[in-house]
Amino acid sequence: MRILLIGDVVGRPGRNAIRDLLPGVRDRHRPDLVVCNVENAAGGFGLTEPIGRELLEAGVDVMTGGNHIWDKRGSEDYLAAEERLACPANVPAQVPGRRYVIHEVDDIRVAVISLLGRVFMHPVDCPFRGLDALLEELDEKADLFVLDFHAEATSEKQAMGLHADGRVSVVVGTHTHVPTADSCILPQGTAFQCDLGMTGPYRSIIGMDADAVMKKFLTGMPSRFEVARDDARLCGLVVDVDTWSGHATHVERVDERLEPEEWR
Repeated sequence: MRILLIGDVVGRPGRNAIRDLLPGVRDRHRPDLVVCNVENAAGGFGLTEPIGRELLEAGVDVMTGGNHIWDKRGSEDYLAAEERLACPANVPAQVPGRRYVIHEVDDIRVAVISLLGRVFMHPVDCPFRGLDALLEELDEKADLFVLDFHAEATSEKQAMGLHADGRVSVVVGTHTHVPTADSCILPQGTAFQCDLGMTGPYRSIIGMDADAVMKKFLTGMPSRFEVARDDARLCGLVVDVDTWSGHATHVERVDERLEPEEWR
């Protein structure tokens, strides 16, 4: 099985990259499953129903969330109802959203899981114990497991990769919006990358207009952040998985760029 994992979609430039670049990426790589982090898809913060529908229609099979997935007021009912969205599982039970998605490819059941990190993040339940509990719960319900670990610290992401190694087919990090050059297959067969990077405008500071972010850094004063526009890219990772063992056999980074006239 071939799985394409796409980093955080940021605002309209990220959605444009999905709309215009994903069909070509699908044609070239022929993935059986496309998993995409969408927590920043609506103006840089959160997800709405129209935008979720737009991304699914563009070729995304399963969406994953992060700490910003609930930012858009009024989206709670949609997040709770959307069957193809895996929200972070290690949050209070009252928080809307499915804790995993099981997507079938032919007769193979793939469980897509989202978890939040705790280092430099808001307090949540332990993601390591959370993964253990989910793997036990899903043991008879799924054949393969994919984890989007939405976390800040490289050390925590590496620890999660090793914690999951051999039990999960793929562990990818999201959240920091900068693609890392450490894509690999861990010793027990799990594909890993610390951060997929973002799908959005790279002429920016992690997707936001640089002038507004620089103002905050230089003065410490509040500044309204808006999504930047230029150098829109689709970034992610292609992973081949042996469905008999559940182990990854090949990884390949993806970095596709829109032409300048398509940025806006």
